[in-house]
Amino acid sequence: MLAEGLLKKHVASHSLHEPEALIVYISILEQQARYGDALEILSGKLGSLLIIEVDKLRIQGRLLARSGDYATGADIYEKILELCPDDWECFLHYLGCLLEDGSSWSNGVHNDPINPQKSVDCKVSQLPDEVVHIYYPYILYVVCIFCCTCILLADLFMTFYADFDFCNLDVQFHSRISTSLAFVKKLQADTSDDFIRCPYLAILEIERRKQLHGKGNDDDIVEALMLYFLKFGHLASFSSDVEAFLQVLSPDKKTEFLAKLMKTLDSPATVPTKALGQSITIFKIQELTGNLYKLPVLELESCAVQMVKMYCKSLPLSKDLDPQESMHGEELLSMVCNVLVQLFWRTRHLGYFIEAIMVLEFGLTIRRYIWQYKILLLHLYSHLGVISLAYEWYKSLDMKNILMETVSHHILPQMLASPLWGDLNNLLKDYLKFMDDHFRESADLTFLAYRHRNYSKVIEFVQFKERLQRSNQYLVARVETSVLQLKQKADNIEEEEDVLKNLNSGVHFVELSNEIGSKTLTFNEDFHSRPWWTPTTEKNYLLGPFEGLSYCPKENLTKEREENVRRVVEKKSLLPRMIYLSIHSASASLKESVEENGSKSGSKISSELKFLLEHHAKMLGYSLSDAVEVVMGVSSGVKSFEAFGSDEIDWINFAVFLNAWNLNSHEPLQPDRDQCGRGIWHVVDTLLVKYISEKIKSMESLVCSPRVDLPILVQLVTEPLAWHGLVIQSCVRSSLPSGKKKKKGGSMDQHSSLVLNGVRDSIQSLCDILKEVAKWIRGQIDRPEDESVENILSSLRKKEQDEGPGRVFHVLESLIPSINEAEHGGRICQELKTWSALDVARKIVTGDSTLFSQFLNICESKIKSFQALKQQIAQI
Repeated sequence: MLAEGLLKKHVASHSLHEPEALIVYISILEQQARYGDALEILSGKLGSLLIIEVDKLRIQGRLLARSGDYATGADIYEKILELCPDDWECFLHYLGCLLEDGSSWSNGVHNDPINPQKSVDCKVSQLPDEVVHIYYPYILYVVCIFCCTCILLADLFMTFYADFDFCNLDVQFHSRISTSLAFVKKLQADTSDDFIRCPYLAILEIERRKQLHGKGNDDDIVEALMLYFLKFGHLASFSSDVEAFLQVLSPDKKTEFLAKLMKTLDSPATVPTKALGQSITIFKIQELTGNLYKLPVLELESCAVQMVKMYCKSLPLSKDLDPQESMHGEELLSMVCNVLVQLFWRTRHLGYFIEAIMVLEFGLTIRRYIWQYKILLLHLYSHLGVISLAYEWYKSLDMKNILMETVSHHILPQMLASPLWGDLNNLLKDYLKFMDDHFRESADLTFLAYRHRNYSKVIEFVQFKERLQRSNQYLVARVETSVLQLKQKADNIEEEEDVLKNLNSGVHFVELSNEIGSKTLTFNEDFHSRPWWTPTTEKNYLLGPFEGLSYCPKENLTKEREENVRRVVEKKSLLPRMIYLSIHSASASLKESVEENGSKSGSKISSELKFLLEHHAKMLGYSLSDAVEVVMGVSSGVKSFEAFGSDEIDWINFAVFLNAWNLNSHEPLQPDRDQCGRGIWHVVDTLLVKYISEKIKSMESLVCSPRVDLPILVQLVTEPLAWHGLVIQSCVRSSLPSGKKKKKGGSMDQHSSLVLNGVRDSIQSLCDILKEVAKWIRGQIDRPEDESVENILSSLRKKEQDEGPGRVFHVLESLIPSINEAEHGGRICQELKTWSALDVARKIVTGDSTLFSQFLNICESKIKSFQALKQQIAQI
């Protein structure tokens, strides 16, 4: 009420920014459902402050519709359409008023450019009062029968309404639809601009509404679609324009529509660019309806060849364009890439995947500014396992400001599981700097907007800040930045303790973990830019078997994703504190640590660590005792690693921290096992050795093969193995002789001796498995470059073959000798001459080598650390 009073005062004071204050004031009244008051203000003296008539009409129409005065609202929206015939949102509101459908306003449609996707949200009209009266007796009839109270009374109700004229409603709907159709045709007649689509698209929406009411038919929609294609089929937006209307067609009618589109190719447009646009549109419609991916492999290959030939043929159309201008037909290469990836998924032939990379690299050689190609390449290289190249293409996008929030999801998850710690640190640092700078400056911007009485901006700034503060990605980045620091210093316990000290021993992150459950997370990422095979950061179709999908829609699993992100961040948030407690638990197990008050700190450490272990086990879906059974079962071979599911890293982390707790705990872990810690030491060692060995064996030796297990291998070495190494370092440090070491009793000496034996075995075991990993990595790095390049190129078919990977690649290679500067232009001709498949293959090999070199450095650092520990423990 205070805000309302201040705004009303500003409006009445005839200040410089009165229209702005008036709009915000009306929006407040609207939120309070005081539509009458808002309309009164708008029609009064203050309403004259809105100089732009269309803005005033839009507000008035919305208020009338929300208040239920649909007839008057329809009249207002007619006026707006006469002034702005290309206002698609306004047409949807107009049609909603005619049909008394309030869903457009209840769903909160925003002011977007013409976007037919909005029509998907438009539901069948809400039932007017007369319809409610019709169906009410039927509801009573069912209730009466169900309750077995008065069947006779129910029959009387049915008799009373038996003669009711249902045709009246049909006539009413037909009348209103006819009114809208007549108005739209009048708009078409009055519109001379060939680029105004709304009046023509409106015909399709009217036919769709008729279909939803059971009064239309597919033939009318197909006819309207064809008319729309003949007028606007050359535009890049055509497929997105008609997507909602294709959804109401039966599969047979979709096929019929496609057949009619194909016939139009027999009489191509006289303008080459228009003919090209129509051809691309037909390919898009094939893709949209799923017909494209229903084709047999050979036909799908031929379709990709046809697309790339069309692209090559269209190059001369762009010879006079500026390098930063979009080229004619550049969408074709993105579509070719999608087809080739689909072929790879269906056949598992790597050649198709390499071919998709070659196609996009070819397109970017001609024009380096096509961000769609870069994002596709980013994901292709990520799946191939060459994260260094994926990151290079991400950097070339030159992400700044809010784009770091909306676009970084393309690379961040892959980088978190990679050994490229320097690049990951820069990525997280830049992202957090943008967020922190924005939060710091947000108050100043909000205050500045308020001083200038730009109240809508005030609201916008506040809402924007709240969305960023609750960003799932911001939460992940904050936690992962600290985890990265712990990974980088894990080979030196003193440096690790300095990091933990700066992190307040991980206490803050435990508090953050407790807060996460009550937070509503926001997802600000632009998932529409992701390729079909990985619609979200958690989903990748290519990792599983071919599912026979004819069309891969964009997924919107916000609730499911929120729960998944919350669970992941909670587990990560516990890591710093559990590492801190594990180090001190191991230390306390081998020496006395007495506080000033005389109570042993070891008991507090043990108690807190057990609590966190219970919490960790709960997040894995088990009680602490059941989780221990799972770990023991997998370690002994009674259960397979599949028992860990997709949380294998979390399970092995759990085993590491369980071992650290068991060292200093007097509670029996398992009655049939010794309580000195040796049993759990062996479990952790066995899990790490077996799992790491399994991952090495699962990866093929060919440099160009997708290594889906490589990120897991990197995580095994840099997380659970590293944390286990810290526990070992703590034990060794506590066991070293010191000047004031007290003489211990026999039982303590026996305990220490048994623990140290376990430590010796662990050091040897982990050193051996790390050497095995290093040996495998060197084998990848030391492969002759020419041999690796040849392996990549050999995945493409030979030219004389009639089918298989390489047909698209052959078209591109054949283009190079035939280029002509007079035909293609100097710039395109010069760029084409620089493209080489050999260079692309060599770049993949170099990127692979960079990735493995970084991983090898990490492994060698850990081997050196364990060897130093071996020397130290030999002195004890």
